[in-house]
Amino acid sequence: MKLLILGATGPTGRHVVDLALRAGDSVTVFVRNPAALGDLADRVTVVTGDATSRHDVSGAMTGQDAVVAALGRGNSLTADDFFTRSSTAVIAAAEEVGVSRLVWLSSFGVGHTYQWSSVPQKLIYRTLLRSVYANKEIADERIRSSALDWTLVYPTRLTHGPEAGTYRADDRLPMKGNPTISRADVAAFMHQAAHGSEWLHRTAVISD
Repeated sequence: MKLLILGATGPTGRHVVDLALRAGDSVTVFVRNPAALGDLADRVTVVTGDATSRHDVSGAMTGQDAVVAALGRGNSLTADDFFTRSSTAVIAAAEEVGVSRLVWLSSFGVGHTYQWSSVPQKLIYRTLLRSVYANKEIADERIRSSALDWTLVYPTRLTHGPEAGTYRADDRLPMKGNPTISRADVAAFMHQAAHGSEWLHRTAVISD
């Protein structure tokens, strides 16, 4: 598969890149700072640009079979409209160049998934993560309303643990406390989803 990965230098995106390369995919990474790729740059096609620019994204997306977007704000608790602007750019670029498959990383607790959250989760979502989650909700709804073959991925609290392969994934999962899932497992799910049709037009809640 010809796979474009957005957010490839982030902690989750880098796992997706590694998995795609091991699987034999032809990998294009879209990054703001190519230096952050290190020696990985020799194994992938590198496109430099801004994820909020339709022009930049469409250039990277041309000729791809699917897009995996693992975009994030790092440790920032302020959205600065990043997710709404990047989702708008990605949707417009995909429609322009004729790429329909999109796997998009969101977060559990965003939008309608908030009502399924446990009490400890709700406390975090409506305080510390309020700005980021509000912006993600708008972005997610834009993707759902698009003509793309989308999958929205809603992991619980992310960790840097190893890939276990024992996570649960469903349209809805019961929540207790503040459950976690490793970024490696999230990446494995996203890569698998991009290659199949099981999760087309579905919201995937995933957790250990």
